[in-house]
Amino acid sequence: MNKFDISSWGEFKVKDLFDIHPTKAYDMNNSQLLNGGDNPVLANSRYNNGVGGYSTMDNTETGNMITFSDTVDANTIFYQDNPFIGYSHVQGLYEKGKYKGKWTKNALLFFMIIFKQAAKTKGFNYDVKFRRDVALELSVYLPIDKDGDPDWSFMENYIVTIENKAQRKVDTLRNIEGNQTVIDTTKWKRFCLYDERLFIIDSGNKLDKSKMTSTNPKINFVGRSSVNNGVTGIVDSIEGEKAYKSGNMTLALGGEHLGSCFVQEKDFYTSQNVNVLIPRNEMSLNVKLFISFIIYRESRTYYKAFEDELNRHIKTDFSILLPVDQDGNPDWKYMEKCVENIQTSSQSKIDSFKTLLLQNNYSTNC
Repeated sequence: MNKFDISSWGEFKVKDLFDIHPTKAYDMNNSQLLNGGDNPVLANSRYNNGVGGYSTMDNTETGNMITFSDTVDANTIFYQDNPFIGYSHVQGLYEKGKYKGKWTKNALLFFMIIFKQAAKTKGFNYDVKFRRDVALELSVYLPIDKDGDPDWSFMENYIVTIENKAQRKVDTLRNIEGNQTVIDTTKWKRFCLYDERLFIIDSGNKLDKSKMTSTNPKINFVGRSSVNNGVTGIVDSIEGEKAYKSGNMTLALGGEHLGSCFVQEKDFYTSQNVNVLIPRNEMSLNVKLFISFIIYRESRTYYKAFEDELNRHIKTDFSILLPVDQDGNPDWKYMEKCVENIQTSSQSKIDSFKTLLLQNNYSTNC
């Protein structure tokens, strides 16, 4: 994206553009509110545009507005296009003053980008909350017209240009993706993870990373994260505390990254609510990768963060679908071959994607 020359832009306080106050929320717990249906319920989340589930209750907000959570950080700033149900600690930006009625969808999308960037530079996190009083005092720079008002045409046209560029890239990526093979799982069978053919489920170290040192870091620390293979840092070894061996798998039982499952490449410790899956028998890397994906899909499909997490299910009724051979045992050869095919296909797509980036004058270190 080309950089802006903002030397001619105007400075605005957020409080001069919007009123900020909590969205309307029902006085209900999650089990009552998140009961299915079609109406999105915003939650204090930085994922899925802030949507934490769906409800049959009536929407409380009309949409076409920006929202954020005052309990987390600036990554919870989102544009809500459609009507939705508010939630405790979810704040809304409401039009006010002489600019009321001028904030189109594209103008709000433009403002959201500027607003989020301004907020992120302040370093808000779980300890330093992004509160509405702080948000109101933020200064943002916007393009202006000859009268010193926000340049609505500039913002509108800029977003349209970005959308057109994005659509062209999406169309190209779809051509790269090609036809997808649909896997028939009707003959697959469910297995508990503690099945004698699968894993020993170990509760992990349950360590607190904030209390650990990194003077001579040697051991990976795996937390409840969905990035970097779940590794959130490298720490010093602890005398008397066993490190799990590389090749074992980790599984996040709860939180926003519920179900994140990885094969660990190096010896590691774990945080609380991260279990270790130790294969009972010899298991290839590709088979572990296959199973880790199935575990993640099962977790995200049937369980909910902060509401119905894996903690009480993992050693009891949690199960996954796996392909089976003619004897009803896990079909290891099928899993091995499936991952091999995915790796081959992925490499082909990466090569095509590199070509696409080069054609668009981007550089990549992929």
